[in-house]
Amino acid sequence: MSTPHVVVVMGVAGTGKTTIGPLLAAALGVPYAEGDDFHPPANIAKMSAGTPLDDDDRWPWLDAIGAWAHGRAGLGGVVSSSALKRVYRDRLRDGAPDALFLHLTGDRALIEERMADRKGHFMPTALLDSQFSTLQPLQADEAGVSVDVSGTPEEITQRAVAALRRLDS
Repeated sequence: MSTPHVVVVMGVAGTGKTTIGPLLAAALGVPYAEGDDFHPPANIAKMSAGTPLDDDDRWPWLDAIGAWAHGRAGLGGVVSSSALKRVYRDRLRDGAPDALFLHLTGDRALIEERMADRKGHFMPTALLDSQFSTLQPLQADEAGVSVDVSGTPEEITQRAVAALRRLDS
């Protein structure tokens, strides 16, 4: 990519944000930040108990991610965030107007299978339906690309890099 952008890797739980994010950052030569690390302890406790977050829970989390992305403006970076609703992406863009979004998409059955195979993650598969019902895919006026999550992490990352390069040209 010709200009160092901050890329927000988004999608429902289980799409591979935490796997693809660091691989993408390495491919682009920029740092990676794990979006889950920006959650306050109360949010993690809520999700661990199987309770979906509400918008009041999300605003401070999104603001913290936006602040990190703002600090990387012009330097580049990759950060993960579910960013399921347009209003959440707008909130992130308030902090980092030039952020690009990489929406990881995929078949629900594949995503559920991958979630079931994860070890030590606080997000239970029971919340997957709420994630899909909340999801508002990227719209035409939003800077970003969608990439399917079938295949290996390396294949997904290669498709992501290619899609971001096309967006940048």
